[in-house]
Amino acid sequence: MEAPPSPKRPPSAIPSDSDSRKELGRAVTADTSKATRLQTEQVPTLRASNESTRKIKKNTRVTIPPAYGASHNSPIGNTQEKKSVDYSAGQAVEIALSEAGCDEPVSEKTDSQQELYHAFTRREKRLMVWIVSFAGLFSPLSSNIYFPALGAISSHVQTEIAMISLTVTVYMAVQGVAPSFWGPLSDTRGRRVTFICTFGVYLIANLGLAFSDDFASLMAFRAIQAAGSAATISVGAGVIGDITTAKERGGYMGSFGGIRMLGQSIGPVIGGIITEFFGFHAIFWFLVVLGFISLVVIVLFLPETLRHIAGNGTIPLRGIHRPVVTRHISKHWKRPDAVSSEEGNITTLTPKFTLGSILSPLRFLFEKDVFVTLLFGAFVYTIWSVVTSSTTALFQPRYRLSNLKVGLIFLPNGAACVSGSYFAGKILDRDYRHVESAYRVSNGIPLETPLNRKHLSDLPLSRARLRSSWYLIVLFVFAVAGYGFSLSSPLLASRPGIALPLVLQFVIAITATAIFTQNSALMVDLYPGASATATAVNNLVRCSLGAVGVAGVQFIIDKIGVEAAFLIFAVVTIALTPLMCLQWKYGEVWRAERIARLARREQRQVTGAQV
Repeated sequence: MEAPPSPKRPPSAIPSDSDSRKELGRAVTADTSKATRLQTEQVPTLRASNESTRKIKKNTRVTIPPAYGASHNSPIGNTQEKKSVDYSAGQAVEIALSEAGCDEPVSEKTDSQQELYHAFTRREKRLMVWIVSFAGLFSPLSSNIYFPALGAISSHVQTEIAMISLTVTVYMAVQGVAPSFWGPLSDTRGRRVTFICTFGVYLIANLGLAFSDDFASLMAFRAIQAAGSAATISVGAGVIGDITTAKERGGYMGSFGGIRMLGQSIGPVIGGIITEFFGFHAIFWFLVVLGFISLVVIVLFLPETLRHIAGNGTIPLRGIHRPVVTRHISKHWKRPDAVSSEEGNITTLTPKFTLGSILSPLRFLFEKDVFVTLLFGAFVYTIWSVVTSSTTALFQPRYRLSNLKVGLIFLPNGAACVSGSYFAGKILDRDYRHVESAYRVSNGIPLETPLNRKHLSDLPLSRARLRSSWYLIVLFVFAVAGYGFSLSSPLLASRPGIALPLVLQFVIAITATAIFTQNSALMVDLYPGASATATAVNNLVRCSLGAVGVAGVQFIIDKIGVEAAFLIFAVVTIALTPLMCLQWKYGEVWRAERIARLARREQRQVTGAQV
């Protein structure tokens, strides 16, 4: 008697041919072999960090996906059960995780169905970075182009150079405070709108400075100039946060810092040349022309990137958010009737720009990981600012330099800032890849499997960003300690002796800039949903402390001597280094606490709205 025919399986369960079945078997075998080999390596520190982070996140209402890289309907995708939670707070959790440093959306879609984080190609992202970097150049340029002219300005307005240095202090103080207004405006109304407004203020300030002939007007218009130029850095960082993921962000942040730090490099040289041949007023006419060029480039080519307005680059832009030239971005736009409901909601959920949003950067200071990172970075910035601002007063009389030569001695400092930012970006990307590989090993995730950052919110970002900071700190401390002695030793008072303090300036600048870049990348990682505001609070802390340092450094040097002053700066840096150790050890625990806290708060708000 013949056996009854076996029941037919549905077509979806039948492989198209035997080759596909063999291919699947080979893939599973390869992945299993790879995972087994990776598991043999030991990463105890990262594993301990991840375990402590998971303990804190037990109460967080987040979707835990199936095995990474496996589709829900894949033959190997159900090897891990999908744990579901209450999705009534799903949007709240997404907001909380976004603010906490996770870039990609949580959803029930498979990896193949997930939207791209941003539609721009690598080339288009580079174009955006170049535009915002050129705009960001004006903050350091406006500060440093001014230094070689301090002596000439002091003679012109018949005021002591110590008093003229207060115009530098005012610039730095406003440079720290102004982004607290522009940053929230950028995070609510848009990057492009903020750029246009801030450049309008900047151009007006430079016109006023071009006609200033007394100390009071210089002080007033320098403050306005700082208010216009300072925001370019935080808004530029916001654009980069909008269009990049954490994995690629380090390199773009390095390029951003390197291009804008050209102002640090060439600014004093340009200032010295202009002052020598045309007078110091011509500096501000030069800035008017250059600023107008940057504004025109922004109006013509820079699209809005703020995600609740532009989404991931597929939502058509209108009005002031739309650049004049759209050929390079319009190819990504969907037809209005093709935009998904999720993308449509992005444009309607517009945050309000209020007094609370202006003061919101201050709440970041109460986050432990933010506070320790900013405090150490701010002090390093202060020492670098003190070195830069005191260069004219320390070098010009000692080595009998003209205004042109004073401008030239700023070149090592500026070149170090450019190269430090560039190489820091490369180091950040390398360190991220290393930490990600170690994370995969500790969690048994094959290298070929793509990671969804929303699902991997316990990846140790702090260690990825700070991994190479220790040797930078050591070099920085030794260079600062030796800098004062190089400027006080009688053996180095001749013209050839100028080489040693300039070499030490180079080391101070390249290490300090690398530390700035690491801090900036970490701040954007911690708060990618409010990257401009996060960068604003970074500027607020370091520029405020830097302004205090610049205001007092000349008085300190006059009182205790240049060698003692910089030796004290080095000792204080050593005393603050344990802050970085705290961030290294507890940073991920603190970040996980914030994720859970924000998720619970947003869930309560959603629940209250439903009631």
